[in-house]
Amino acid sequence: MFYESLLHRSYLQYLGPSVQSNERLEFLGDAILNSLVAEHLYRLYPSMEEGDLTKIRSRLVNRKTLALRAKELRLSEYMLLSSSALQSVDSGSDSILADAFEAVLGAIYLDGGFDAARSFVSGTLLSQAGVLNSALNDDNYKSALLEYSQARSLGVPRYTVVKEDGPDHDRRFTVEVCLGTESLGVGIGRSKKDAEQAAAAQALERINHTQSATIEPRP
Repeated sequence: MFYESLLHRSYLQYLGPSVQSNERLEFLGDAILNSLVAEHLYRLYPSMEEGDLTKIRSRLVNRKTLALRAKELRLSEYMLLSSSALQSVDSGSDSILADAFEAVLGAIYLDGGFDAARSFVSGTLLSQAGVLNSALNDDNYKSALLEYSQARSLGVPRYTVVKEDGPDHDRRFTVEVCLGTESLGVGIGRSKKDAEQAAAAQALERINHTQSATIEPRP
């Protein structure tokens, strides 16, 4: 199981057809990670509004943050990768390392249950004050949404001004953000930039709400 969590799909060409990559464990680990981070923030900030909790969670579980944690764990030294995938990691790509972090978490959950998974996430992510402080203070939602979309090969978010209201000295812009043909969020601001940030924040909130599948502890 832990062998599988470190087996990137690029390496399957060297193995038999019955071997699986870490993608299924990554799927499981992603859902568990969102659930555990949501629980932690819910308990840590009892007065914080749901929208702000969602924003902080999205920053804690983004690709860049998870890749940094994977580097601290030196996961790349134990991963099975093709030469081209290894070059991608060496050149600074976050996706492979972030996926491996989630896959390892999935394996830990299957091996030791929710308590073991919680200990891993706490020790690598939630107990580090610098990581949490960065999440609390980073309001660049457009960058976070772009990072999310590029990591999943979804293209570049498209921002469109759908409405302008008010006199010239007090304009209000309404901006819609789309990925492909799907509308993900709408934001309003006194400038196009502010409206785009608000739209991206709503999009991230929607994405995390959709992804945060509830996983019950095993009996």
